Amino acid sequence: MANGGHRESGGNRVSTGPAKPGAAVAGWPAEAARRASIFRPGHNCWRVERAERAAFLVDGDAYFRAFREAAKQAREVIVIVGWDFDSRVRLLVDREPDGWPERLGEFLHSLLIRRRTLRIYVLTWDFHMIYWKEREWWLPAKLAAHRRLHFLKDAAHPLGASHHQKAVVIDGGLAFVGGLDFAQCRWDSPAHRPRHPDRRLFADGAPCRPFHDVQMMVDGAAASAVGELVRARWLRATGRAIAPPVPRPVEDPWPRFVQPDLRGAPVAIARTMPDYDGQPGVQEIEALYAESLAAARRQVYIETQYLTSQTVADALADRLQDPNGPEIVMILHPNSDGWLEQHTMDVLRGRVLKRLRALDRFHRLRLYYPRIPDLAGQCISMHSKVCIVDDELARVGSANLSNRSMGFDTECDLAVEAGGDPELRRGIAGFRSRLLAEHLGVSPEAVDACCARADSLIGAIERLRSGGRSLEIFDGRVSADVDDVVPDAELIDPSRPYDAQLIPTEHRPPARRQLVMGSLGLLALVLLAAFWQWTPVREQIDAAQLADQLHGWARGPAAPFVTLAAFLVGGVLVVPVLLLIAVTILAFGPWWGFLYALLGMTASALLTFGLGRVVGRGLVDRLAGVRLERINRLLKSKGLLAVITLRVIPVAPFSIINAVAGASHITTKDFLVGTVIGELPGLLSLALFVDQINETIRHPGAGSIAMLAVLAGIILLGAAGLRRWLQAEPARDEAEAAGRRRS
Repeated sequence: MANGGHRESGGNRVSTGPAKPGAAVAGWPAEAARRASIFRPGHNCWRVERAERAAFLVDGDAYFRAFREAAKQAREVIVIVGWDFDSRVRLLVDREPDGWPERLGEFLHSLLIRRRTLRIYVLTWDFHMIYWKEREWWLPAKLAAHRRLHFLKDAAHPLGASHHQKAVVIDGGLAFVGGLDFAQCRWDSPAHRPRHPDRRLFADGAPCRPFHDVQMMVDGAAASAVGELVRARWLRATGRAIAPPVPRPVEDPWPRFVQPDLRGAPVAIARTMPDYDGQPGVQEIEALYAESLAAARRQVYIETQYLTSQTVADALADRLQDPNGPEIVMILHPNSDGWLEQHTMDVLRGRVLKRLRALDRFHRLRLYYPRIPDLAGQCISMHSKVCIVDDELARVGSANLSNRSMGFDTECDLAVEAGGDPELRRGIAGFRSRLLAEHLGVSPEAVDACCARADSLIGAIERLRSGGRSLEIFDGRVSADVDDVVPDAELIDPSRPYDAQLIPTEHRPPARRQLVMGSLGLLALVLLAAFWQWTPVREQIDAAQLADQLHGWARGPAAPFVTLAAFLVGGVLVVPVLLLIAVTILAFGPWWGFLYALLGMTASALLTFGLGRVVGRGLVDRLAGVRLERINRLLKSKGLLAVITLRVIPVAPFSIINAVAGASHITTKDFLVGTVIGELPGLLSLALFVDQINETIRHPGAGSIAMLAVLAGIILLGAAGLRRWLQAEPARDEAEAAGRRRS
């Protein structure tokens, strides 16, 4: 592979190609360049830059204090990007007052008052409404009180994705990157004291459980590069550039109370960025995980909130099957917050762990969770994203071990590599020992001594476990009943946007033709209603009486069963399903009609799906031809998401798609869930539209016809928008995907 060059793009230095492993990094001594390095700019990281000093800030107390002390030295610009931001966060807890405000918002305003040249930029994710209770609704108005404090929300991402980076850069010379936001329930100390009075929600004062996370602090060229990264994100989100700080002698912003863990360390900056708005996606974080785990020889230490990434699961599985592979120790979050995550992400994690346990024939896998007595049945919130390999490589960042973090959300990780330098190795090993000491309730020195005696990370942990504060064996098994009802990871934890990758371009009906035909169809219905109102035909046929007769029939006890039978027979005979839906809604009304149509469509889909499975792929192939054979391959490879998209963009008759799906041998669960989800938008729109037609027939007039036209227009616009989203040109083709799998 050729050495990677760089080009300037929108304030970012972007690698144009990966460098060879072990290739020299600009500014590094020759002896370091001769050592094999896992970092490959342009492939598994964006850039590799030197940090004169680097420190691992464990838990929110250390991070908040360090930020506060560094920000006091700021002279030109502070940039804060995050998933969340709350101005009510206390930066100074259990400390003596120092004359500066404790709360974040007041502290930032005080900085601006004292530093006339200072500018502060805060960029946070334009959050989903499911988080409304946790967010500070009046934040924009509060922060806008000062003209040099710029606060914006970032919505420049695909539908369903989030901006998950957590980074702060001060004067381009000091940067913080990790898993911590300035948000509710993030502050805690390594003591994780139960029922700490300052660990509470702002909304109602409810207590927060202990919270564990890590932030990395770097200076030098590494901090400058992170500054470029966050300024580029601001530009992409807002369209306005942040002027970079002017290099000048300033007071050292490094907090005096923080001792560097590393000096002169190579720092790799790895990113995840989704395909969006013409910019191709970046999966450096995923590649770095795969390659660092493949390079592990003695031990892998991981702290993670989630474990659902297929790439990471595959890499761990490969190492467990290797007779000479490393020990793997994982510190996990025992139970996710809330019922929804427990029945989705925890179930997906349970599937991964079941697979890894089955492959652990050399007994080198250990799964733990931290336990603290007196937590009244609660546990520590394990929010950290840490991976340490052989005490040679350490990484800290925002990316979870989830599919989202590998390709869908926007993430940033920092990684350092010892490269054989004994001082850097000691710094990385010391970081690992501090983490284990915190969880085991012992000193870092005790961890070091036990590791030296045991010559095994697992052996040392087992010797140090106790009945008090300690690490407990993590089970993570999921009951079969719960597992059966949870769909595959592609829907719950997507690795890429839900887009037209699901249906090949040649199989999609041309959008222009579909829009024209749909418009003509709806226009014909509106004109028919007008024709009915203002011509003698209305005198000849009493449509209201016919509708009443249909309603009267629908009130009979057998009507729902006859309707279901009609859908089943119609599915086998390939009767247009739209006709069956329209009659059902006219008979039963919009809401009961919607319900019966949904049940009928689903039952018909399952019947024809079963027929496809019974007759088998051979007969379906002969009947379907090349076009549907490609859809067959799509269904096999994409499963649930393919079914959803084929319902939204029907490229073949309803019954034919069902039969092809049955022959493709996707799971019945995926087919059923995908069918129901995909049916809902169109069925609901059709129910409202048919009901308005019925209303126009019963009460004809200019008002009802106008309402029908307005509803038709809304449906057309919604359909066009949905189609445009689903038919967005894929930025990655299968060859690129295959290349990533090989990397």
